[in-house]
Amino acid sequence: MPSYFATAIAHPNIAFIKYWGDVDPDLHIPANGSISMNLRELFSRTSVSFDPSLEQDQFILDGRQINDTGLVRVSNLLDRVRKMAGINTFASVESHNNFPTGTGIASSASGFAALSVAASKAAGLDFDEKALSRLARTGSGSACRSIPSGFVEWQAGGNDEGSYAFSIVPPEHWDLVDCIALVSQDEKPTSSSEGHSLAKTSLLQPARVADAPRRLALCRKAIHTRDFAALAQVVELDSNLMHAVMITSKPPLLYWQPATVTIMQAVQYWREGGLMVCYSVDAGPNVHVLCSRVVSGDVADRLEKLSGVQKVLVAHPGGPADLENE
Repeated sequence: MPSYFATAIAHPNIAFIKYWGDVDPDLHIPANGSISMNLRELFSRTSVSFDPSLEQDQFILDGRQINDTGLVRVSNLLDRVRKMAGINTFASVESHNNFPTGTGIASSASGFAALSVAASKAAGLDFDEKALSRLARTGSGSACRSIPSGFVEWQAGGNDEGSYAFSIVPPEHWDLVDCIALVSQDEKPTSSSEGHSLAKTSLLQPARVADAPRRLALCRKAIHTRDFAALAQVVELDSNLMHAVMITSKPPLLYWQPATVTIMQAVQYWREGGLMVCYSVDAGPNVHVLCSRVVSGDVADRLEKLSGVQKVLVAHPGGPADLENE
């Protein structure tokens, strides 16, 4: 075991085509494929130290000791790493996000992507991108998309070997900007992992999943051709479909707040006026507003003036998860 300690950095991602619902909840094999963009200015920095003196795993997130299901999820991923590395040493994990945690900005994606890179390195494993993506997926499904660079597709695969993410195009391919309108920085009461289990209770989920290949093809083409109008149409449709499933699940799951709807309506109004913008809402109340770099300053200014918007984070296409300083 050449190293006991490693630090990695990974970026959250915004899903253009959403992941919602599993066919295998333990391994997070998704019901449908998805497409996303990494967010360069936002990151999770995670350090892993395998320490023979520890009697159990320890997890510190944003300076706070975690002892609930968060620790269980981290330990489960570490168990997979230990098994592959042939070790049984417990680890100390310390992670920090430079953006609000658990608010629908994919903190679990960046966190588990960084954990996968750091833990595998510290355990002496030499994983390629595909293996890292598969490992990250077992911690948080969308984390597999934060392993590769830029614009990323996660193929559903149907099993552990075939379910992983890969880059469609690099970050520099398209100068898209994600202006994230924060309407709440509180941790959401129902986590995404809990929400995934409810997807199958909605009558709309089968229709959403059945149409996913068509939406994936439209999104993929829009990215390759840098066709914003086409991207806007499919991104908003897909976001609305996911939240329709959430709202019609048993029990219903409604992440939106009044300000969420205000932003969505404003974005549609701005687009009707000629401004090339669109919205996407992950599992939370905050709204991702996509636009070109040229108009991003104007879009951010407009969002900040809307009632209920606390702050706007601006992020460009980001690179892969990687070891710090490498």
